[in-house]
Order: sequence, then structure tokens, then C-alpha cells
Amino acid sequence: MLSWGPPHFPLDTAPEKYRKIYEENDIILRPNVPRHLQEKAKEELRGYYAHIAALDDAFAIVRKAIINAGIDKNTIFVFTSDHGDMRQSQGLPTKLFPFDESVCVPFLLRIPTLENSDNSVSPIPIDAPDIMPTLLGLCNLPIPPTVEGTDWSPFILGKKILTGNESAFLNIPAEFTEILRHGMKAYRGFRSVNYTYVRNTDGPWLLYDNIDDPYQMRNLIKSANKKLLDECEAKLQEHLRKRHDEFLDGKTYLKRAGLTHYGEVNVKCKTIWHDPWEAATTNI
Repeated sequence: MLSWGPPHFPLDTAPEKYRKIYEENDIILRPNVPRHLQEKAKEELRGYYAHIAALDDAFAIVRKAIINAGIDKNTIFVFTSDHGDMRQSQGLPTKLFPFDESVCVPFLLRIPTLENSDNSVSPIPIDAPDIMPTLLGLCNLPIPPTVEGTDWSPFILGKKILTGNESAFLNIPAEFTEILRHGMKAYRGFRSVNYTYVRNTDGPWLLYDNIDDPYQMRNLIKSANKKLLDECEAKLQEHLRKRHDEFLDGKTYLKRAGLTHYGEVNVKCKTIWHDPWEAATTNI
């Protein structure tokens, strides 16, 4: 396993030849970057993309080494990340937030023995704890009963078909750093193909139709019908039961773990986050 740092701040530290690629290029932003942050987002993304380009070349070195070692036909590649980055989408800076830019990460899987899989894309909602049992399943190895996470290998191998009701679990158990800086609370939620649903200890907070509103600019939590809200809440409760998650106040978990002195959980709130598209949503 290789755990690389980039793309990460500081964003202007990629080797010069990669920075030059994006210096003059026009950067196309996602529509959910507020107008007053667009120039900042473009400058950040120039550095972000430069880091990614450098990482691509680093990955190519590893890939070539595997081929030269003669083990390419017996090697499964996983290329993924621990989190995404907002980069000013929704008016937010970095990670931790329950929006797609933060929670949806690349997960590229190369299985040399899998036929007819070139360029295939799957909507499987893989959570980080699912990676290990899925790899064990792909290798036809036993999965210990104590493992948390889902084995998605039958779906990847075409032995099972998705129902469309599958979803990934979203959670921040306790507030820290950017969550505190932006006046948000710890949360639980899920991300399915169709919906993103999130609640905090105050109650339901976010609901997006990911098909009709792919950039999550229309929060439906106040306007959705009761049937949909009940279905979303039931799905979330299913996730919580599966994980024996009590969904307590974040400070309770910090006290249990003896982490209340930790600097990142004592960051002062700089502002209260307001949905930058709330007025537009109300007018629909």
C-alpha cells in the first residue's frame, strides 16, 4: 500500500512542470461555486490539478514496476482517496462536509482476470470499511466475521445485481476544525444514487435529489413530502442500527475518548454556514 500526500495544501508546491500545465488554462468550475469565490476557486484548483498530474505520473512508475516484475496478471489495483475537497463549492473550503465534493472520492479498480470490464462504471456506494472485505472477496479469501464493511465483490463480478436502494454511510461523530469554523454540527447521513440525506442532533438538515440536482443546490428538507422523508429517515436508522451508533452529542464521544483538550476540537466558530442557494430554493 502506498499512501501519498497530494493533492493537499499548500497547493502551490507541485513540481514546476506540472504547475505550468494549468497556469494559463481556463479552469471550469462546478456551478455550485458562489460568484464571489470563483477566482479563489480557480487559483486553488490550478494547484490542486497540478498535484494530481504529478500523482498520475508517480502512479505510472508503480504500474510499470508491477509489469516489469511479471506480476501484472496477478495484481489487483485500487486507486482511491480518503476524502474529497470542496474547493469553494457550496462556499466551503476543504473536507469533512456531507456534500458530494467532499464525500465522493475516486475508486478505480483494475482486476486483470475480469473480462469485458474496460471503462465500466458502477454506482456501487462503497464505504471505506468496505474495501478490505471486497478485496478479500475478489481474491476468494475468507472474510473474518468481526470485519465491519460490506463485500461488494459479487456485484463487481456480475454475480449479483444492485437494487438501487444501496447507500453509503456519512458521518462526523464529533465537531472539529472546519466543521466548527463554519458553525456546523456533527452529523449522520447517507448517500445513495438518488438521494443524499443528512441530519444532526437538531433534526433533519439536508436532502438532495442527486439525479435532478447533481450539484446539490436545492435543499429539499423543508419541502419534500412526508413519505420521502420517512423513507430517508428509515434508511438512516438502518445504518445506525447496523453500526450500533447511538448518535450522541459530539462532546460526549470526545469526553469518552479523553480528547476534549485536543486543539482541533477547540477551534472557535468563525461564522454560521448558510446555504448559498437557499433563496433560490425558496423561489422554486
